Amino acid sequence: MSTPFPVFPVGSVGHNLMLLRGTWHDHIELYNLDGTPLEDDSCAGSGSPGPGPFDNLVYIDFDGHKLSLTNVHIRGREPAAKTFTGKIRGDLLVFDPLGPGAYENVGMSGGPGILTFNARKLDAASEVYMEPDFIMLTAPGERVRHTVLYRHGEAVRTLTAKGTRLWPTCDQRHPLDPRGSDGLVHEPPFSSSIWAHLADKANVEE
Repeated sequence: MSTPFPVFPVGSVGHNLMLLRGTWHDHIELYNLDGTPLEDDSCAGSGSPGPGPFDNLVYIDFDGHKLSLTNVHIRGREPAAKTFTGKIRGDLLVFDPLGPGAYENVGMSGGPGILTFNARKLDAASEVYMEPDFIMLTAPGERVRHTVLYRHGEAVRTLTAKGTRLWPTCDQRHPLDPRGSDGLVHEPPFSSSIWAHLADKANVEE
């Protein structure tokens, strides 16, 4: 017998994550800070750089305790997949470490259907790179995700993804997935070395 999902208060982080479960198609556009289109964000220092606009498959798997979220480029960029994982701790989503020396990334609620993924606190790691995600469910099966990219403490570009839910689950790969129909939906959790110098510094100081 399967374990029932937890019941979360309306508007809580857990409740909003339950609403986001499934397989999504995102159309993503890049912008300069003044709103003019940006054709490529490689020079901006993006975490996943490349041309725009582009399209992703997004698999959002949440069992009431653990989150696995995988983005897969399907159009406009070379095929690639990146997975982020986290767990509910207390009333927040706490992402698994993004890499040695990274800031702690957490999921917070802005009310029913609204989530923010961002650093719990601003520190030396957030000065290196930070890209808060603002996610809003705008209608049944529709969402908008907006991000602001900060490099070296300065905002350098924005990104807006308009998403449509394709499937209510993400138990298997979607036919649009360039990785093929066989294999796991999620990749090993993403880890970056861009903050490693901060971890090395902390180890020396200890």
